[in-house]
Amino acid sequence: MSTGAIRRRLFWAISRTGIFLYRRLPIFGSLRASVAVIREADRVLVIERHDGRGISFPGGIAFPWESDAEALRREVLEETGLHITCLDLNFRYFTAADVPCVITVFSAQAAGQVQESWEGLPCWLGVSELRARVLPSQKPIVENIATGP
Repeated sequence: MSTGAIRRRLFWAISRTGIFLYRRLPIFGSLRASVAVIREADRVLVIERHDGRGISFPGGIAFPWESDAEALRREVLEETGLHITCLDLNFRYFTAADVPCVITVFSAQAAGQVQESWEGLPCWLGVSELRARVLPSQKPIVENIATGP
């Protein structure tokens, strides 16, 4: 079995176990997450997740000591290899689709070379492709992109 296959299976197991446990024992209450909308012409950067749940925007759960912007910079670097160069707050919303979470959405610009991570494969998709495949917890982001400027 290749290293990539092992990493994908490991991510699948950790991701599914974490969601399962937190739904049943939410010891920290609502979590905080930051998500980046990084555009290139008419496409948006997303992650084709290795856990088989679909696609998601780059970003993730913030540590308790991190600001939303710090968490976003760390997560985008981990998931895509890109460095955030500019970000603007778009909006916040609450979701319980996966786990109770307040998600902060930023418009961002990034520099560097896109690279695969253990969480998934970064790719550029058009808005029409996002609707059917994005995680349920991130559907409000797609709607905002579709109706926004």
